[in-house]
Amino acid sequence: MGPGDPGLLTLRAADELSRADTVVVNQARCHPDLLARCRDGVEILDTAEDDPVRLVAGAAEAGRRVVRLFAGDPGVSCDSAREAAACTRAGIPFEFVPGVSSITAVPGYAGIPLTDARTREIRVIDVAEGGVDWERFSVPDATLVILGAESSVADVAKGLMAAGRPDSTPVAMTSMGTTTEQETVVTTLNRLVAETKGMEAPAMIIVGDVVTRQAELSWFETKPLFGWRVLVPRTKEQAASLSEQLHSYGAVPEEVPTISVEPPRTPQQMDRAVKGLVTGRYEWVVFTSTNAVRAIREKFIEYGLDARAFAGLKVAAVGEQTAAALVEFGVHPDLLPTGQESSEGLLEVWPPYDPDLDPINRVLLPRADIATDTLLAGLTELGWECDDVTAYRTVRAAPPPQPIREAIKGGGFDAVLFTSSSTVRNLIGIAGKPHNVTVIAVIGPQTAKTAQEYGLRVDVMAEKASVAALAEALAEFGARRRAAQVEAGDPLRKPSQMRRGARRRR
Repeated sequence: MGPGDPGLLTLRAADELSRADTVVVNQARCHPDLLARCRDGVEILDTAEDDPVRLVAGAAEAGRRVVRLFAGDPGVSCDSAREAAACTRAGIPFEFVPGVSSITAVPGYAGIPLTDARTREIRVIDVAEGGVDWERFSVPDATLVILGAESSVADVAKGLMAAGRPDSTPVAMTSMGTTTEQETVVTTLNRLVAETKGMEAPAMIIVGDVVTRQAELSWFETKPLFGWRVLVPRTKEQAASLSEQLHSYGAVPEEVPTISVEPPRTPQQMDRAVKGLVTGRYEWVVFTSTNAVRAIREKFIEYGLDARAFAGLKVAAVGEQTAAALVEFGVHPDLLPTGQESSEGLLEVWPPYDPDLDPINRVLLPRADIATDTLLAGLTELGWECDDVTAYRTVRAAPPPQPIREAIKGGGFDAVLFTSSSTVRNLIGIAGKPHNVTVIAVIGPQTAKTAQEYGLRVDVMAEKASVAALAEALAEFGARRRAAQVEAGDPLRKPSQMRRGARRRR
């Protein structure tokens, strides 16, 4: 399953997981995203509770297709040979699916090439059991990859220097490799012990001239939001694309629903609205959210309709994401704001009603039950008659688990993204007010105003009202903050590490 990053699972391994009846794995070391690739109803057996040979054999003898999932590569630093031999003795057919080993992945994520034009040899040493003859590894033009040295860093440094490696030899130690907790320290053999105190296991030591390339080639730990724990308070459906974007910036997004979207209490209004769409009652339909698009789409499916029912209608969308939802439905909007993605921005480009050009003066507004009157009032002032229809209800979600609530109030999150005023109100209502070290990022002026009314300091505001722009603005903030710390010579610390009593990274 790779050394940590779930994205390092191979295509073959992903395919085997999707077909497995039983997966045998140490669940404490398995990222949940990996098991999410399994089909519904898969049996998960934890090697922490029983011998994996017994678990594999029992499932296989019951006629189940079994995946035994190892960390890293099954051929390196694990017990796969013993388990495979047991399968052979039991007459159970098996195959190895090679994986991504920490030996290559961790240096790659640290920005250290194991070979270059001058260094052509790599030597891998597992020192976990001790008793290493360091004279065998004294060749200066070979890169050493040293595993299992977390508790014997001093022995490694002394052994190499005693064997003839200069004390100025470049060396790096990387802990928690390929995860968002990764930390790399670049130093020399004589400074290795002093500068790596407190680093967490698992850790890897790399020795050789290739280490000097790390400052130039580091790409993972220098991401703008590397390791930031970011709260995404949105509905589950809306959070997916935002979380994916945050991942690309190195963040660890946590989705906490603050709003639950439910059908209207009385569906008759929506039924009449959809019939009016088909019979030509409306000139325009305005969509102010992706939820509104979904609500209309579900009604269309209920009536056996599709996007062709919009023929002859003009369609407006309040922003890019709503427009994208319409396009996915097969409808290309005729009108979008050219500036601010909001009701005000849409009104700025909306044409006044002209009886000579517009055969019908009626507009359909399928919206939430708590929608503001800004758009309705503006369209009425422009001469249009509006049917303001409740397409869906937004209700406050249940409170998140206690650890999440404590992290919100105690400064455990580095940032929180507010995508509407309702997410501000609802998050504070169900979980409490974010700690003052937490970076507050908002999607626009109205959301900023609401946040400030609740006593929050607004640190980041998107240039335009879209969730993609909001994530990008937070990433730019993180990049500026990191650059300022580097320029000042300060330790690189996340916002959550600035609170009193927080564990500080090196």
